[in-house]
Amino acid sequence: MVVATGGVSVDPDDQTPGSIRAAGGDVVAYGAPVFPGAMFMLAYIGRVPILGLPSCAVYFEAIIFDLIVPRLLAVKSMRRRDIVALEHGGFCAVCSECRYPRCGFGKA
Repeated sequence: MVVATGGVSVDPDDQTPGSIRAAGGDVVAYGAPVFPGAMFMLAYIGRVPILGLPSCAVYFEAIIFDLIVPRLLAVKSMRRRDIVALEHGGFCAVCSECRYPRCGFGKA
Protein backbone atom coordinates (compact mmCIF):
# COMPACT_ATOMS: atom_id res chain seq x y z
CA MET A 1 0.00 0.00 0.00
CA VAL A 2 1.20 3.49 -0.87
CA VAL A 3 -0.28 6.50 0.91
CA ALA A 4 0.16 9.93 -0.64
CA THR A 5 -0.83 13.17 1.01
CA GLY A 6 -0.13 16.85 0.76
CA GLY A 7 -1.27 17.59 -2.76
CA VAL A 8 -4.27 15.42 -3.47
CA SER A 9 -7.46 17.30 -4.25
CA VAL A 10 -10.39 16.74 -6.53
CA ASP A 11 -9.23 19.48 -8.83
CA PRO A 12 -8.48 19.49 -12.56
CA ASP A 13 -4.99 20.84 -11.82
CA ASP A 14 -4.04 17.97 -9.51
CA GLN A 15 -1.23 15.97 -11.09
CA THR A 16 -1.63 12.86 -8.92
CA PRO A 17 -4.22 10.92 -10.99
CA GLY A 18 -2.42 11.65 -14.26
CA SER A 19 0.90 10.57 -12.77
CA ILE A 20 -0.62 7.30 -11.57
CA ARG A 21 -2.10 6.65 -15.03
CA ALA A 22 1.25 7.49 -16.65
CA ALA A 23 2.86 4.87 -14.39
CA GLY A 24 0.39 2.28 -15.71
CA GLY A 25 -2.08 2.55 -12.85
CA ASP A 26 -5.85 2.65 -12.69
CA VAL A 27 -7.64 5.40 -10.75
CA VAL A 28 -10.66 3.68 -9.19
CA ALA A 29 -12.20 6.60 -7.29
CA TYR A 30 -11.36 10.28 -7.32
CA GLY A 31 -13.61 11.82 -4.71
CA ALA A 32 -15.78 10.07 -2.13
CA PRO A 33 -19.17 10.66 -0.48
CA VAL A 34 -17.57 10.86 2.97
CA PHE A 35 -16.90 13.82 5.23
CA PRO A 36 -14.22 14.36 6.31
CA GLY A 37 -12.36 12.95 3.38
CA ALA A 38 -14.39 13.83 0.29
CA MET A 39 -11.22 14.64 -1.64
CA PHE A 40 -9.92 11.07 -1.43
CA MET A 41 -8.44 9.01 -4.23
CA LEU A 42 -8.07 5.25 -4.58
CA ALA A 43 -5.92 3.84 -7.35
CA TYR A 44 -4.00 0.69 -8.13
CA ILE A 45 -0.73 0.04 -9.89
CA GLY A 46 -0.93 -3.67 -10.46
CA ARG A 47 -2.23 -5.07 -7.18
CA VAL A 48 -0.75 -2.29 -5.06
CA PRO A 49 -3.35 0.13 -3.69
CA ILE A 50 -2.48 3.82 -3.79
CA LEU A 51 -4.43 6.04 -1.41
CA GLY A 52 -4.45 9.79 -1.95
CA LEU A 53 -5.39 11.45 1.32
CA PRO A 54 -6.87 14.93 1.53
CA SER A 55 -5.44 17.53 3.90
CA CYS A 56 -8.17 16.80 6.47
CA ALA A 57 -6.00 13.85 7.54
CA VAL A 58 -4.05 16.31 9.65
CA TYR A 59 -7.02 17.89 11.40
CA PHE A 60 -9.63 15.21 12.16
CA GLU A 61 -9.65 12.21 14.52
CA ALA A 62 -11.34 9.93 11.95
CA ILE A 63 -11.47 10.32 8.19
CA ILE A 64 -12.08 8.16 5.14
CA PHE A 65 -8.64 6.57 5.63
CA ASP A 66 -10.01 4.91 8.79
CA LEU A 67 -12.88 3.45 6.76
CA ILE A 68 -10.83 2.28 3.77
CA VAL A 69 -7.72 0.67 5.25
CA PRO A 70 -9.51 -2.09 7.21
CA ARG A 71 -11.50 -2.95 4.10
CA LEU A 72 -8.36 -3.06 1.96
CA LEU A 73 -6.72 -5.38 4.46
CA ALA A 74 -9.78 -7.64 4.59
CA VAL A 75 -10.57 -7.93 0.88
CA LYS A 76 -8.57 -8.43 -2.29
CA SER A 77 -9.38 -5.00 -3.75
CA MET A 78 -11.99 -2.25 -3.67
CA ARG A 79 -13.85 -0.79 -6.60
CA ARG A 80 -15.71 2.47 -7.17
CA ARG A 81 -19.01 0.91 -6.08
CA ASP A 82 -17.42 0.11 -2.69
CA ILE A 83 -16.45 3.76 -2.23
CA VAL A 84 -19.93 4.93 -3.30
CA ALA A 85 -21.50 2.55 -0.76
CA LEU A 86 -19.81 4.53 2.03
CA GLU A 87 -22.27 7.39 1.51
CA HIS A 88 -24.61 5.81 4.08
CA GLY A 89 -22.94 6.66 7.38
CA GLY A 90 -20.33 8.75 5.60
CA PHE A 91 -20.72 11.89 7.71
CA CYS A 92 -18.62 12.43 10.82
CA ALA A 93 -20.49 14.60 13.34
CA VAL A 94 -17.16 15.91 14.74
CA CYS A 95 -18.23 15.10 18.30
CA SER A 96 -16.36 17.00 21.00
CA GLU A 97 -15.00 13.66 22.24
CA CYS A 98 -14.34 11.34 19.31
CA ARG A 99 -15.48 7.78 19.95
CA TYR A 100 -14.56 6.30 16.59
CA PRO A 101 -15.11 3.42 15.77
CA ARG A 102 -17.98 3.24 18.29
CA CYS A 103 -20.15 5.70 16.37
CA GLY A 104 -22.19 5.93 13.19
CA PHE A 105 -19.31 7.18 11.02
CA GLY A 106 -18.85 4.78 8.15
CA LYS A 107 -21.53 2.36 9.20
CA ALA A 108 -23.41 1.13 6.14
